[in-house]
Amino acid sequence: MVSSERQSNVGADGGIECSVVIVGAGPTGLMLAAELVIAGVDVVIIERRTDQHVDGSRAGGLLPRSLEVLDQRGVVDRFLDAGYTVPAHGFAGIPLDLSDLPTRHNYVLALRQSEFEPILADWVVGELQVPIVRGGEVVGLVQDDDGVQIELIDGRSFRSSFAVGCDGGRSVVRNTAGIGFVGSDPTKSWIVAEVDTTDEPEPGMRYDTTGLHGISRVADGGPVRAVLTERSLRTGDPTIDDLRDALFAVFDSDFGLHTVHWMSRFTDVTRQAVTYRDRRILVAGDAAHIHPPHGGQGLNTGLQDAVNLGWKLANVALGRSSDDLLDSYHDERHPVAARVLHNTLAQVALTSGGDRHHALRDHIAEILTVTEARHRFATMLCGLDVQYALDSSPDAHPLVGRRIPDIDLETTDGPSRVFEHLHDARAALINFGAASTIELPRSVHDVRVVDATGCGSWELPLLGTIDAPTSVLIRPDGHVAWAGEPGDPGLAYALFTCAGTSRSTPPPTTTTAPPRAHTATTTEHTAEEHRQ
Repeated sequence: MVSSERQSNVGADGGIECSVVIVGAGPTGLMLAAELVIAGVDVVIIERRTDQHVDGSRAGGLLPRSLEVLDQRGVVDRFLDAGYTVPAHGFAGIPLDLSDLPTRHNYVLALRQSEFEPILADWVVGELQVPIVRGGEVVGLVQDDDGVQIELIDGRSFRSSFAVGCDGGRSVVRNTAGIGFVGSDPTKSWIVAEVDTTDEPEPGMRYDTTGLHGISRVADGGPVRAVLTERSLRTGDPTIDDLRDALFAVFDSDFGLHTVHWMSRFTDVTRQAVTYRDRRILVAGDAAHIHPPHGGQGLNTGLQDAVNLGWKLANVALGRSSDDLLDSYHDERHPVAARVLHNTLAQVALTSGGDRHHALRDHIAEILTVTEARHRFATMLCGLDVQYALDSSPDAHPLVGRRIPDIDLETTDGPSRVFEHLHDARAALINFGAASTIELPRSVHDVRVVDATGCGSWELPLLGTIDAPTSVLIRPDGHVAWAGEPGDPGLAYALFTCAGTSRSTPPPTTTTAPPRAHTATTTEHTAEEHRQ
């Protein structure tokens, strides 16, 4: 059945027609659906599961950039209320203090996917009313010049302009589209489980000739969680005997194991889609990249894939931009995931058994006590150092391509923050300090314009303190498309790329007004008001 009150069109052949079909209602698929619906695109999600249940073997936390992304949409508090914050993260089990990183969310939110995903679904399906087809198994997917035809095993069909595979590492969408998935085969395996035991294990991590292991109680009175490196590569679902053997191999005891709440096995298999786009079919999240869970980056990378793709796909689906814009999704996100794959392989090496690996890990741990090294690794793991190659000119502002800091603004209605102006997934043009009036081209769609004063300097991860630009154009995903003087002709092209301006539109004209008194006020306008 299709849940949610929002309905899509029914075509002449009885199939459901919509602009975008998303296959997979995990975190990536749900986040992408939210981005598209907020932008006004009709979407249907197809999901094999009959409900939103997730076992405990999935991701265990949200990293700072993902929390910023949720903050940009105004929903982060509902997740913060459900979990608890930890002011540190780990690289190969080496703790990294996050508390001095320049972000409001300088911590990890401990919230397992089994808790996070239903909250996300309540927002996307319950509040935004995105239709979701549950129990839907895709068995056919064919694209042509005009769209994509999707067939389900039960005979239902869907016709859409675009289809996005958010359906995991074994993605049917990716495989059917013939998109290559290249990388390395597994060499190691781990068992992860939550169990009840008669005896109380001593919590902590242990490093032996096999590798790194960890055991702890999830919460007071809760089950014991164990992550155990296996002595040899194993694949498939683990048995309780496999779990007992792994516990005895590490701790010489199974601690009176008597109840298994869940358990799973993962390996260090590492693969990435050769392309994230094949004409009208795209992939995101685990359908685009899989890797060991070291550093907890998988779910987080998928969420950020969705936010990068969402505004681009919305502009194309709504006819505001050429579909060439979708190529930038691959160009920007493929290198990000490639780096994640690279650092997880490094973490696997550092947590492998043997004296040589142990010695290397000790040296890396010592290096990471240096503040600059710690910051570099922490911002990499947390996604705060991503910079898209939007302007290669030597005089480009250092903000361009980076995520915008969530600085405080003073408004006539009281204080606000930059992220508050991104809640509706629109581009935002913010003028700081100089009094200017920017005449936006009539073909610009949904640009929020904010005039602000007195913002001073900003602190960016790794770069340190920089002077605030005179004006900044922020993409809907929170990355800076352009920064400079309002009269800079580069603004016109930036507006074209992130707001759907025609290439033939002349650049915005700027009229400089006499200097205003330095008052801590901000006024906000829509693009339409700026044209009047």
